[in-house]
Amino acid sequence: MVGSTPPVLEMRHIGKTFPGVRALDDVTMTVNAGDIHAICGENGAGKSTLMKVLSGVYPHGTYEGQILFQGHEVAFKDIKASEHAGIVIIHQELALVPELSVMENLFLGNEVMAGPLIDWKAARRKTLDLLARVGLDIDPATPIKSLGVGQQQLVEIAKALSKDVRLLILDEPTSALNEDDSENLLDLMRGLKARGITSIMISHKLNEIAAVADAVTVLRDGRTVESYPVEAGHVDEDRIIRSMVGRSLDNRYPERTPNIGEVLFEVRDWRVAHPTIPDRLVTKDASFVVRAGEVVGFAGLMGAGRTELARSLFGRSYGTYLAGRMYLRGEELVTPTVTAAIKGGLAYVPEDRKTLGLNLLDSIKRTVVSANMKAILKGRLLDLDEEARVADRYRRSVGIKAPSVKVGVATLSGGNQQKVVLSKWMFPDPDVLILDEPTRGIDVGAKYEIYRLVHQLADQGKAVIVISSELPELLGITDRIYTICEGRITGDVPTAEADQESLMRLMTATSSTSAAR
Repeated sequence: MVGSTPPVLEMRHIGKTFPGVRALDDVTMTVNAGDIHAICGENGAGKSTLMKVLSGVYPHGTYEGQILFQGHEVAFKDIKASEHAGIVIIHQELALVPELSVMENLFLGNEVMAGPLIDWKAARRKTLDLLARVGLDIDPATPIKSLGVGQQQLVEIAKALSKDVRLLILDEPTSALNEDDSENLLDLMRGLKARGITSIMISHKLNEIAAVADAVTVLRDGRTVESYPVEAGHVDEDRIIRSMVGRSLDNRYPERTPNIGEVLFEVRDWRVAHPTIPDRLVTKDASFVVRAGEVVGFAGLMGAGRTELARSLFGRSYGTYLAGRMYLRGEELVTPTVTAAIKGGLAYVPEDRKTLGLNLLDSIKRTVVSANMKAILKGRLLDLDEEARVADRYRRSVGIKAPSVKVGVATLSGGNQQKVVLSKWMFPDPDVLILDEPTRGIDVGAKYEIYRLVHQLADQGKAVIVISSELPELLGITDRIYTICEGRITGDVPTAEADQESLMRLMTATSSTSAAR
């Protein structure tokens, strides 16, 4: 029964200040032993900061308040101290070394020794046992770089189990996973709970919280809004949303009356080979159209070829182009480079904003103008005053929450980073925008703002393509949806006639069932 066991963790009146920012202000939270405790809040609410305080990333003395773990006050000086106590955190950006094997990663810094030497046989035995506990049937010698994101996440959990974990913290554990991998991870969390391991899960996916959480804590602006026990499977998602954003979102998707015109962008028989496996096609004769003022979704399972198609269209930045043509307003568009694609009127917001969309060393103002530097030239020099004016215009119009455009993008929350990336590609005023997982890792309030921006772009007469792994999102914001499976377009459905079940059938089809309209 929820709440029947004594607390394993109490965080009392936690405060944390960075230069000019009060990140946590009197946060209090209690976690019962054996629970899966969910922490919710908008980007920038303080969730990750709170967990970094708990896990020793921010050591004792750098924050205010008191932490009690298993009934005793703790004062961790670093992350090793918290791990020694049995608290292990798995960050959103996985901390694995791609070139090393699974076994080497599991025991990196905690090697299995026999005297002065590593005992590889014992390490292999322990690795196989740990992998079995997380349901991963792979060779311990497998390099991490050859694993999918879902498998890497399981390796991280296996690594935590190797440290005799008592409290496991997972920061956005399913943000980069497909539906199957996400469900497997949730099942694993249920299994860990059955073995008496307590978990704290930070997540923006309210359906996952509803499925597994025994308690919920909601943070807003660095403060605890509410913290209460729930019954797994009976979580009030609307209550969480109201607490997160401070208002009721009667509709999670903005209402819109589309004004769709003639075909603006067309792709015919697009064929692309894998970048390192020439005989493997990642895009197989794909044909589709997008009309002016239309938001078109692309739905497919992980590995279906959605991102590969998008990147290959954008200056052939993925794979080896073999065949196919693009047309803009009926005129053939040839874009062999990213520069040519930008000049041709295309823009691409990548799914991995931190790696492909941003230079984390840059400021907001430098990032916003980076895709269209010629527009701020004064003679042969950059007009720095105009750079600041342009960036500040987007800061206000798009709603980037930052005190000034001089702020580094690395300091922004995920939602605000995504708004910066969108601004960067809005500034060149493209005709076609391809948005790849535009709301990944973003809270429900920021998602709504992104959806409004997507609709505003379409209302300006642009052709907007949205790739998303969340079918409800595509059903909520698009006018038409293409499905893709194994690199081939298998369906073209008006959103008004679609549902998740029908889309899933098309997403698992192996041949084209509908021609581009």
